[in-house]
Amino acid sequence: VLVQVPRAGYVPWLACGRCRESARCRHCAGPLALPSGRGDEGAAASPYCRWCGRVESSFRCGGCGGRALRASVTGSRRTAEELGRAFPGVPVRQSGGGAEVVARIDPGPGIVVATPGAEPAADGGYGAALLLDGWALLSRPDLRVAEETLRRWLGAAALVVPHGRGGRVVVVADASVPVVQALVRWDPAGHAAAELAARAEVGFPPAVRMAAVEGGPAAVAEILDAGLPAGAEVLGPVEIDPVASDEGPRERALVRVPRTEGRALAAALAAAQAGRSARKAADPVRVRMDPLQIE
Repeated sequence: VLVQVPRAGYVPWLACGRCRESARCRHCAGPLALPSGRGDEGAAASPYCRWCGRVESSFRCGGCGGRALRASVTGSRRTAEELGRAFPGVPVRQSGGGAEVVARIDPGPGIVVATPGAEPAADGGYGAALLLDGWALLSRPDLRVAEETLRRWLGAAALVVPHGRGGRVVVVADASVPVVQALVRWDPAGHAAAELAARAEVGFPPAVRMAAVEGGPAAVAEILDAGLPAGAEVLGPVEIDPVASDEGPRERALVRVPRTEGRALAAALAAAQAGRSARKAADPVRVRMDPLQIE
């Protein structure tokens, strides 16, 4: 049986046990996680911050004041540990997620816990596949999250023997989600067509060409005033990183043009960047064409 787990680690994301808000570090507001280790006396290890590495021994929720913690996402190592206890005597192997990526496994009873993309091939195929935590894959801030999730699910399902030979694929997700329906119907082409139509309606790539310009307010304004193609639509700029850093406040503007003007937009932005470099402008500007992540 193949078990696909979208997150690596032990318990990579913790939440308040009372209000279910994400548990954050009191020093840097980073997410708290639980390491895959046990204390000398068998107690669970203390949570730590994934950003600054500090150990949080006395958590207190900033929203409700609760002190209890719960697992918001279970990682691949914790899943393998729980399956090993639930099925004693059945070998459990891990692939990816910090463990060695296994290319192929021998036939016979067993459970394989793998992260997406690290699923080993099985001689004769798997008897079943369990796709866990679909919401974790679909909740990422990525414009291609739907197609990427479907690709990962189809890749795992393709390793299972056909239905006529007893193969089963179980996906833990809301059945009404279009990605789940595309998996059930085995219809990646239909899903791609629907996804393209939806992006064309809201003006997202690849229906249009889009550029994200990030930097200080003056630098972003300088790039936008350098001369954009005719018909370019500017969204913003808006402030990003609300807490000002040592470099000062930062802004982001999105520039959207029809696909036919994509080359002209790239050329205009490249010329503006080259002009700033020639003048040795101190404030850097980051330009991304068709960004996948816009938070």
